[in-house]
Amino acid sequence: MDPQMSNLLKWSIENSSTTTANPPPDAPPPHSLNANALQALFGGPSDADLMRQSMAAILSPSILLENKLVAFDNFEQLIEQIDNANNLEPLGLWTPLVELLSNEEGELRRMAAWCVGTAVQNNQKAQERALVVGAIPALVKMAIDERNESVRRKALYALSSEMRNYQPGTDEAVKALPEGMRREGHVDAGDMDDVDAVIEQLRERK
Repeated sequence: MDPQMSNLLKWSIENSSTTTANPPPDAPPPHSLNANALQALFGGPSDADLMRQSMAAILSPSILLENKLVAFDNFEQLIEQIDNANNLEPLGLWTPLVELLSNEEGELRRMAAWCVGTAVQNNQKAQERALVVGAIPALVKMAIDERNESVRRKALYALSSEMRNYQPGTDEAVKALPEGMRREGHVDAGDMDDVDAVIEQLRERK
């Protein structure tokens, strides 16, 4: 059975009049429907559908930049939810997102970096995927070479979020630094001062 339909069935049983009129004293409280289940109930698009549609609009050559940015803003708001951020992988959206980091349009680069930062913040599963798909070297390159300061700030934000409390991401970021910028000794992902020192070094490089 579809997971959303299973949730709907469970919710309907828990909230039926025969089960809620005189619930046993040890009965657990009825659970609420999540947004995707409600959308399934009323026939609206799921968050996964909206994420796919947003990315399709962003990548479409026939859509104006201003509308692409609206789609990107919607995409970023969707992946603020950790479940949606973790769905980037099964939906096949990590690769196009990372490819957008090198798009010729600065505003699309900025939004892509912002979305990477949102997805990986305090989310190890997303940090792992960002590492696998090559987001870290791309973000380091942006932090060093990007001339648009607003784009560069988002790249630094994303890189900082990827490094914090995730040692493989921190090791990859240090490895991607130019030789002259690499710090001596180990950079501890769990030490915020260590991570901040790397980010500050990149921030000062203009």
